[in-house]
Amino acid sequence: MEDVFNCQHSMTSVLGWFANPIHADGDYPEYMRTMVGMPKLSEAEKEEVRGTADFFAFSFGPNNFRPSNMVNAVKMGQNVSLNLRQVLNWIKLEYDNPRILISENGWFTDSYIKTEDTTAIYMMKNFLNQVLQALKFDDVRVFGYTAWSLLDGFEWQDAYTTRRGLFYVDFNSEQKERRPKSSAHYYRQIIRDNGFPLKESTPDMRGQFPCDFSWGVTESVLKPEFMVSSPQFTDPHLYVWNATGNRLLHRVEGIRLKTRSSQCTDYVSIKKRVEMLAKMKVTHYQFALDWTSVLPTGNLSKVNRQVLRYYRCVVSEGLKLGVSPMVTLYHPTHSHLGLPEPLQSSGGWLNTYTTKAFQDYAGLCFRELGDLVKLWITINEPNRLSDMYNRTSNDTYRAAHNLMIAHAQVWRLYDRQYRPVQRGAVSLSLHSDWAEPANPYVDSHWKAAERFLQFEIAWFADPLFKTGDYPLAMKEYIASKNQRGLSSSVLPRFTPEESRLVKGTIDFYALNHFTTRFVIHKQLNSSRSVADRDVQFLQDITRLSSPSRLAVTPWGARKLLGWIRRNYGDMDIYITANGIDDLALENDRIRKYYLEKYVQEALKAYLLDKVNIKGYYAFKLTEEKSKPRFGFFTSDFKAKSSVEFYSKLISGGGFPSETSSPACGRPPDTECAVCSFFTHKKPLIFFGCCFISTLALLLSIIIFHHRKRRKFRKAKNLENIPLKKGQSRVLS
Repeated sequence: MEDVFNCQHSMTSVLGWFANPIHADGDYPEYMRTMVGMPKLSEAEKEEVRGTADFFAFSFGPNNFRPSNMVNAVKMGQNVSLNLRQVLNWIKLEYDNPRILISENGWFTDSYIKTEDTTAIYMMKNFLNQVLQALKFDDVRVFGYTAWSLLDGFEWQDAYTTRRGLFYVDFNSEQKERRPKSSAHYYRQIIRDNGFPLKESTPDMRGQFPCDFSWGVTESVLKPEFMVSSPQFTDPHLYVWNATGNRLLHRVEGIRLKTRSSQCTDYVSIKKRVEMLAKMKVTHYQFALDWTSVLPTGNLSKVNRQVLRYYRCVVSEGLKLGVSPMVTLYHPTHSHLGLPEPLQSSGGWLNTYTTKAFQDYAGLCFRELGDLVKLWITINEPNRLSDMYNRTSNDTYRAAHNLMIAHAQVWRLYDRQYRPVQRGAVSLSLHSDWAEPANPYVDSHWKAAERFLQFEIAWFADPLFKTGDYPLAMKEYIASKNQRGLSSSVLPRFTPEESRLVKGTIDFYALNHFTTRFVIHKQLNSSRSVADRDVQFLQDITRLSSPSRLAVTPWGARKLLGWIRRNYGDMDIYITANGIDDLALENDRIRKYYLEKYVQEALKAYLLDKVNIKGYYAFKLTEEKSKPRFGFFTSDFKAKSSVEFYSKLISGGGFPSETSSPACGRPPDTECAVCSFFTHKKPLIFFGCCFISTLALLLSIIIFHHRKRRKFRKAKNLENIPLKKGQSRVLS
């Protein structure tokens, strides 16, 4: 409560000092009247001052202090907030919702910044966004906004070391040359649009994907069960349960029961997974194998057949449901490299032997599962895995090179030995976020955005899809940094044999897309490979974002799909992972909005841009404890509302119009109230059935005994009737 009082005192000291006499009761705030040296207003003065303003005007911004001074403010017990919306609401509550003019608002840059004031753009966008929220949601009566200031000038104690103008002024030139900054162009755009219209994306459209479209859901590494979860049919021993003692099972020796071989349905985790897939109505399920569980030693000397059987059960039980698999052979994460320990200790992907071990592992999986699996991913996001080898940039590039060779060898193996019989397709999935210039008025930011795509996507896509070599833009940029002494990176060279090996080893483009990155050009000098890009990310806090700060920018997905088509031709594309984290455990509204808008953009790319999208896989099926909540189901398998939303998208094949026929000849997916009742009330129905059956059984027993007693009494009564001479008694 003390903090609330302190905050109120701070606001009244800054604003209330003058606002209270004019906009309230004509006197200083009560808190200030007790201050030593504070003059007292007479009743006549109060009457003269009160109400002498037609509107409330105030300025808001850094007020000539730099953020470094905020440290001193904190030491003095104050928190400096840049939340303009809160200030507007405070004025509304304190002074009976007056009409408000923001007479000065802006930000500053250092003196060496000329026209590229990107920070000022984003601060202006943030402030104006807060004003719009106050108008739209809080009913604050703001009627005007004025940017500070038109020109750079003399900034009090900072003199000319700080610039706050929309126009750059060259103080060293005789004519004091003036040029518009990026913020001037941006402010003009906002004035022209009268705010922030939703025009980054075209309007939503109605339409459907083709009938053979893959609607899927993605899982990360699927940890296997090494033993069946329900051993009651496979264990030949009899047990006695000590229910009143230690409550343990005690084996009865000398007794052997009939058993059967274990079945796929004995795995509880598979049962749960199949139930979740059925509820989602997906046609495809992508999951990753655990290399370390299949081959603990990293080679074929020790194969865990039980693990392979578990994975085969996952695939076969899904196929019974009509859910086809897409299987990833190797799915590393930032926290777990996912290599068998012997391979990891011998250098991992820096050792070329690992590529041979991966080929042996892939061949084993093709033999054991290939008759059921038609879509394979060799490596998930190799363009991100290589970041783990970041001791030097050359380590990163060497690991990436070996990953590419490993993929190509596995693709060639499948093409040569397994494709003629199994007729599947093989690819690798690339992390493919889109990039936009943080400041669209600066040419260097546009170049940085394209450079990000070259270093992030084309790094792997160009050798595999096009040339058999690294992108020319990537090689030239690293070479130019080397010449300037800003980098010591050297990209590995493809030998002629390696170039022929990797070129064309892709059956489809698999991309994992989550967001759009806003990038700026910033010259970096470091031994890490990320420094070779000279790219820095900028977070736009005004955009809808997830708890992990993933910006919801659906239009970026369509731009990415168009970029891939322009650069790599008209090939089949699978969006193999697309999703967002949402803290809600039941009504995950952010995820539903995200799904709707991203699928919309994919549909536009398919129908309008003629991008050959073959499938969409939402990420992901279940969430993990203590990690961002990406799952459609909680860690204890409870469905969120996005499950029903996604299943309806699938049933409609996209966004059918009211006049369109049912997708692919299927009847419309109408909700059956009775079916829904039976589905959600299974335990209650089971209990009711048991209760009614028990009542029926008891009633039958009662009726049976009642009839028996009646017959018995009838027989007794007959015994008491006297017989005529010559008659004999016959009892039935």
